[in-house]
Amino acid sequence: MLQRIRVFFAQRNVLEVETPLLSHACGTEPQLAFFTTTFEFSTSEKLFLQTSPEFAMKRLLAAGSGSIYQICKAFRNSEVGRFHNPEFTMLEWYRVGFDLNDLMNEVETLFVELSEGKFNAPQRKSYVQVFAQYTDLNALEFSFDAYSDFAIKQEMSEAITFCEHNHALWLDYLFSFCVQPNLGKNTLCLIYGYPACQSALARINAENSLVADRFEVFFNGVELGNGFYELKDSEEQNRRFEAEIHTRKTQHLANVVKDEHLLSALKSGLPDCAGIAIGLDRLLMILTNADRISDVLSFDIERA
Repeated sequence: MLQRIRVFFAQRNVLEVETPLLSHACGTEPQLAFFTTTFEFSTSEKLFLQTSPEFAMKRLLAAGSGSIYQICKAFRNSEVGRFHNPEFTMLEWYRVGFDLNDLMNEVETLFVELSEGKFNAPQRKSYVQVFAQYTDLNALEFSFDAYSDFAIKQEMSEAITFCEHNHALWLDYLFSFCVQPNLGKNTLCLIYGYPACQSALARINAENSLVADRFEVFFNGVELGNGFYELKDSEEQNRRFEAEIHTRKTQHLANVVKDEHLLSALKSGLPDCAGIAIGLDRLLMILTNADRISDVLSFDIERA
């Protein structure tokens, strides 16, 4: 699988790069938990293990690298289970000059080549469409009463206390339990047009400010990848970081360090590009009909 991925990008003149696993900063998303370590030299300094190489790769893009990809390890704390291991392998790539539709086309091409006929014709559906189909709710306009009534009818009343008046949290909760399991029945399914409140690193859609240029990839209800038409505005990115840091504080989550290097890179100028991260362990599960992520790892966390 790794060999075929590398051939795929070599044929398209996409450069393979390598960036650090350790960083002085990290992402700010409230849904992510981080691993930290201490660097001991003249003084003690906290470093973060990357949850994704995204920020470092964007710094390379801003420096003029052109289209790039990377196969690397990523780390996410508090995640273990059938589809999760705290250390996992990620494929991430960025295509200069691509918009979201161009990237979706390339994702479909890569998956079809890797699957050798396992995937049927890929599907594309809008987030608003599938959310309404399985919940009868409007994903773009939040109504606490409507969302709560649906949760009660579905015997999911715990969502009311858990999500409260947080629209993004409600969307995550309802999408995960009511929508996602139905996506990509024996085929690849790309869901595009995510609500803007869920897309901290994507551009806002030019035609609808409530929608972001973001898509995710699913197969039999399993999420495989997350792609963006990348945000270039450093000031807007900083505002989004600050909003997420505020959310983390209100939820009493661990403190994070905003990536000033990324903001400086965006300020210097990020080329128009689209990028995506793919979980390769999950992809290998599908390609080999494995039941658990541990089946495709040399040693999962319990045996590491």
